[in-house]
Amino acid sequence: MLLLLVGVHIIIDRLNKDLSIGSPAESVPTAAYCFFDSQTNDRLKALPVVFRQQKLHLPSFFKATPFQKYIYPDPIPEFAAYETNKFREELRKKLCTERETFGDDLDAVLDTCSKLFSEFLHNEYGGPGTLLVEPFTNMLIELKQRKLPGANLAARASLLWAQNYLDRDWEVWNSKSP
Repeated sequence: MLLLLVGVHIIIDRLNKDLSIGSPAESVPTAAYCFFDSQTNDRLKALPVVFRQQKLHLPSFFKATPFQKYIYPDPIPEFAAYETNKFREELRKKLCTERETFGDDLDAVLDTCSKLFSEFLHNEYGGPGTLLVEPFTNMLIELKQRKLPGANLAARASLLWAQNYLDRDWEVWNSKSP
C-alpha cells in the first residue's frame, strides 16, 4: 500500500483550544498534514503541526539609517561660457560633415543648440552627476518647431558630445582652480 503525504494547510481552531491559549490574540497558527491511501483515496491520519510566531531581533547594524543628502555645487558662469564655445565649435565640426542635410541652415541649428546648452550650463549643471537629458530634448523640440533640417541629428550629436566631454571638462576646470 502506497501512502501519499499531502500538505493540506488547514487552520485548526480546536488545537488552539486544546493548548489552552486564552485570548484570540494569542492564538497560534497551525496546519494539519493528512496521509491518504493512494489506492482508495481514504484519509488515514491527520497530524497537526504548530507554527509559532517569533519576533525577529536584528543586530543594530541592520537598522535603517537616513542617507546624507549630497548637495551639488552651483553652476560656474566662467565654465559655462567656456564650455558653450567649445560645444559650439565641436558641434560645428560634427555637423559640417552632414552639410547636405543642413544646407544654409547650419548656423541657425548651431545657434539654437548653443543657446539651449548655454542656458542649461548657466542654470542647472553643477558637475558630474547633474547632466540631464532635458536640454537635449528641448533642442530637438525647438529645432522641429522652427522647422530646421536635421533636428534629430543635431540633438543626438549634442547629447553624445555632452556625455563624452562635459563631466571630464568640469573636473579638469575645477582641478585648475585653487
